[in-house]
Amino acid sequence: MEMVEGRPAPALRPLIGHYHGYRELDGTPGRHRGLPSPYLTLIVTLDEPLVVEAHPDPAQSPGRYETLVGGLHTTPALIANGVRQAGVQVALSPLGARALFGLPAGALRNLDVDAAMVLGHAAHELHERLNAAPSWERRFAILDELLLRRADLGRDVPAEVARAFRLLMSTGGAMTVAELAREVGWSARHLSARFATETGLGPKAAARVIRFDRARRQLQRMGAARGSAGSAQGPDRAGAGLAGLAEVAVEYGYYDQAHLAREFRELAGCPPSRWLAEEFRFVQASGAAPAPDSTA
Repeated sequence: MEMVEGRPAPALRPLIGHYHGYRELDGTPGRHRGLPSPYLTLIVTLDEPLVVEAHPDPAQSPGRYETLVGGLHTTPALIANGVRQAGVQVALSPLGARALFGLPAGALRNLDVDAAMVLGHAAHELHERLNAAPSWERRFAILDELLLRRADLGRDVPAEVARAFRLLMSTGGAMTVAELAREVGWSARHLSARFATETGLGPKAAARVIRFDRARRQLQRMGAARGSAGSAQGPDRAGAGLAGLAEVAVEYGYYDQAHLAREFRELAGCPPSRWLAEEFRFVQASGAAPAPDSTA
């Protein structure tokens, strides 16, 4: 198993949280849950296509993708994990969708699409060149090159929406719509409408997703840390993560442990115990992700 995280070029960092590469050659077949997060996802596969069995929008048919772009969502996608899986994943801020795709992130809400639909020929070039590259370092450099070539860095979202989104990210989703509206000088109704157009979620839903994303990543880290300190016979990392559920709930702004558990059922489609048990089996869940307070 390989997991490698990369930082985008400085000019791309206002748009992109991180790159990460993953490769597993002898994995366990099953399902990976693509959970709600405050980032759009761009995936370029290496070797085998990505098989999406269920999209956040249930009306969208299952599909196989060599490259994929996924918008913001509040229900999980279900992705088939084969024995072999490899690719490069880009975490794209919704504030960068206009610059890279020429359209607002709201146009991709709940959707997974072939990346060629928003990147054109650049998607095919990315797939060909990343598959031919000899190293992760070179793949990340190719991403920088092609995305910088594609990006219209002068195409910004409204400054008020950008400020509201960054405030939500920096506070972990702890601000109300009324507070955000006061900060940016718009009415709550106008902010909600423009925010949803630009990101795909209203500010209240975005705050919920940001809070959930931070909490579940902390559970991952705690499970991995406590599990690695466990017995040599094989740590129960799911159990180790659940041991911290109450403290994570308090730290990340939930009323109590039951509140966080309900959010897992609604946003992940399963209880936290099941999610942790499933995800520690798969390469995508190893924690290569931006820091919870990233404002990219």
